Amino acid sequence: MISQCHTSQFCCRFGPLFGCHVTTLLRLLWMLFLGLSPYAWAQQGTQPHSIKIKGDITLGGLFPVHSRGPAGVPCGEIKREKGIHRMEAMLYALDQINSDPDLLPNITLGAMVLDTCSRDTYALEQSLTFVQALIQKDNSDVRCSNNEPPIIRKPERVVGVIGASGSSVSIMVANVLRLFAIPQISYASTAPELSDKSRYEFFSRVVPPDSYQAQAMVDIVKAMGWNYVSTLASEGNYGESGVDAFLQISREAGGLCIGQSIKIPREPKPGGFDKIIKRLMETSNARGVIIFANEDDIRRVLEAAKRANLTGHFLFVGSDSWGAKSSPILDQEDVAEGAVTILPKRASIDGFDNYFTSRSLKNNRRNIWFAEYWEDDFKCKLTRPGIKYDLGRRKCTGEERIAQESQYEQEGKVQFVIDAVYAMAHALHSMHLDLCPGSMGICEKMDPVEGSQLLHYIRSVNFNGSAGTGVMFNENGDAPGRYDIFQFQLSNTTNPGYRCIGQWTNNLRLNAEEMQWSGGDRAVPDSVCSFPCELGERKKMVKGVPCCWHCELCDGYQYQLDELNCDMCPFDMRPMPNRTGCRSTPIIKLEWSSPWAIIPVFLAVLGILATSGCIITFIRFNDTPIVRASGRELSYVLLTGIFLIYLITFLMIAEPSAPVCAFRRLLLGLGMCITYSAMLTKTNRIYRIFEQGKKAVTPPPFISPASQLIITFILIGVQLLGIFIWFGVVPPHTIIDYEEQRPPNPEFARGVLKCDMSDLALVLCLSYSIVLMVTCTVYAIKSRGVPETFNEAKPIGFTMYTTCIIWLAFVPIFFGTAQSTEKMFIQTTTLTVSMSLSATVSLGMLYVPKVYVIIFQPEQNVQKRKRSSKAVASTVTSQLSQKDDKQNGESKSSAIVPDRSQ
Repeated sequence: MISQCHTSQFCCRFGPLFGCHVTTLLRLLWMLFLGLSPYAWAQQGTQPHSIKIKGDITLGGLFPVHSRGPAGVPCGEIKREKGIHRMEAMLYALDQINSDPDLLPNITLGAMVLDTCSRDTYALEQSLTFVQALIQKDNSDVRCSNNEPPIIRKPERVVGVIGASGSSVSIMVANVLRLFAIPQISYASTAPELSDKSRYEFFSRVVPPDSYQAQAMVDIVKAMGWNYVSTLASEGNYGESGVDAFLQISREAGGLCIGQSIKIPREPKPGGFDKIIKRLMETSNARGVIIFANEDDIRRVLEAAKRANLTGHFLFVGSDSWGAKSSPILDQEDVAEGAVTILPKRASIDGFDNYFTSRSLKNNRRNIWFAEYWEDDFKCKLTRPGIKYDLGRRKCTGEERIAQESQYEQEGKVQFVIDAVYAMAHALHSMHLDLCPGSMGICEKMDPVEGSQLLHYIRSVNFNGSAGTGVMFNENGDAPGRYDIFQFQLSNTTNPGYRCIGQWTNNLRLNAEEMQWSGGDRAVPDSVCSFPCELGERKKMVKGVPCCWHCELCDGYQYQLDELNCDMCPFDMRPMPNRTGCRSTPIIKLEWSSPWAIIPVFLAVLGILATSGCIITFIRFNDTPIVRASGRELSYVLLTGIFLIYLITFLMIAEPSAPVCAFRRLLLGLGMCITYSAMLTKTNRIYRIFEQGKKAVTPPPFISPASQLIITFILIGVQLLGIFIWFGVVPPHTIIDYEEQRPPNPEFARGVLKCDMSDLALVLCLSYSIVLMVTCTVYAIKSRGVPETFNEAKPIGFTMYTTCIIWLAFVPIFFGTAQSTEKMFIQTTTLTVSMSLSATVSLGMLYVPKVYVIIFQPEQNVQKRKRSSKAVASTVTSQLSQKDDKQNGESKSSAIVPDRSQ
């Protein structure tokens, strides 16, 4: 019996290696220490099924002959390809080696082959068979009925193990074999974890680890232009380690993001795979799915995708567990179409095909599972003692032939099984040459074979394998990475199935032109989180997901500086239509053909013609009473001002230049200043005459024509002085205003060529004239009560009233359009029309009636009486008295037209 102390020491030393399976291992080792043989297990219903082939040196073999059984049952259905093909490959390799006179001459290799049932815990129990011979058992207390010591057959010693298949199984078994220094060579386990020699120093493999495979898959994804994929992993070392390696390499490489990373449970619940598909669809743009899973999980994922009506949506990239196998995609070919898979570089071994297709029930009795394989392959039933015959299936004849009456395709890992057996044989051969030189069989130094020494020879082998490629191991016991890249194709191919589209040996060589996707499409589908932004759009990155972004248009006057940033165009430029740069903003000015210019020009032309007609008429009839009575000198000044007001329209519309801007400054306010200075002088003279007449008969001062001209020119001089000071401070020049016509849509942006005259400067330029106009209006109001004989006062009054109304309307129109994109046109038109209307009112009220009388009623243009200013004053007094007497019913006396030509 083993003491409690010994058990505790074992737990302390080896417990961490087995995790949750320590209890199982201890129970089994306890049975071994007690001396219970597999035959004792048989009595308990747990006898391990095995194939035993006698030999001088025995190799162990672990193969998934059966699939994992349902809950409570260790084994399920037989696995024809991954189980029987691989196991027969080991037997075939042993036959070849034993018949080879140059490899291990006079030494026969035997075998003990066990079924793992695709379950790591079950494989652990089975693998304890390999270590029975290494456990010292105390049988001193055991006696037969005759009191004689029992004769106990010594278990066969296994020097090395070929297997296992799944990484999780290999990890579990490797933890046991390392305790007893038994070397192990796997033909299919690819988990990166097994490269850790501090934990699995006796483990080697003839297939490359998943770290190489993961690198190849990252290269494939990038070669197809994908940057957003999801991952699926079967729970266990193979799936989880493979995905972890893929994630790590993708992070190091950059430019690849993971949408979903899903683990498939060992025992998925009903509907579990449908939920997996729903989770994948949460990131539907991640159409690429990297899948490290066993065949059963792959098949169920495809079935769930088909049930969800997502055929053709997912783009699978499968690991070597998918490879080029037909079983994972059976009846799901339409869903799997376009799947890219990876498989360690391999070749079909013709010798094995000949060997296996010649197997029959008669010549293959050493394979205890072959009858079960036969029934499954030929869909028939053998009659065996104790087994009821199934009436629903035909009876096997035993004469069936593999590949003739059933489908046969060599399983992908057959080559590696053969290479693993040969690697063990070459290591034993080299060991025999060194330890037993000249010996024809096993010498004392190799009996027993020391596991640590054998491991050294295994790591040193270098030979051409069954496919002609080199078989060797690096310091971690890994084979070099060599992969074939396949794609499953259906459409437009004469032979639907897997097609080799590239290779990977440290770098990828992919024939993209040979790839074909769902529906026969040759274009590689997208699997990206976000599609490239259009020209003129920047990427707004999604936090934490470097492959995902939102595209934002560089709006307004921005252009695309780089893929992540927009920047404003310079003030004199606008973005190009595609917003990849900036272009010059078009320069505009008010054109003569514009509707905004035609109306003002038309009014100005009419005004100039009318003003010119008045001037010519006055010059022609200069000495007539009407001309003289209107005050010839001031009339010419006033008409000159009206003419200049009309003339400014052409300067306001002309293309801006330094001379044009100078004349604009000069004439814009000068014309109005001249006009209203003359009018103010006239109204002031009339007002002073009648105000003086109320007080005395002496005339007021400065009412002579010369005085009136001097006053007028003094008033005009103030305007000229201000203009010339302005010229000195800010010389006239042109500017291009890019702010005036800068609407939200930059396509309509324009630079306006204009004179350097702001709205404020324009108002200040006109302000003096406005002051004169207001003052003149005030005098016109004060003079509204003069006798009707002084008929020039009232026209001036009406002129000023109308003018004030025009300019009051001008102010809101002019300044209310300051934010309009048509500001320049509206303001120029408003200003010129207002000025033309003002001039027209003055011309029409003051001079058109006179011209009419001069031309059409010449009989009224005669002198009636001439009076002095003193007489005028007396008349004024008399007229005012008569006005006061109106209330008493007195009739109004006849008016006398005064002579204002003095």
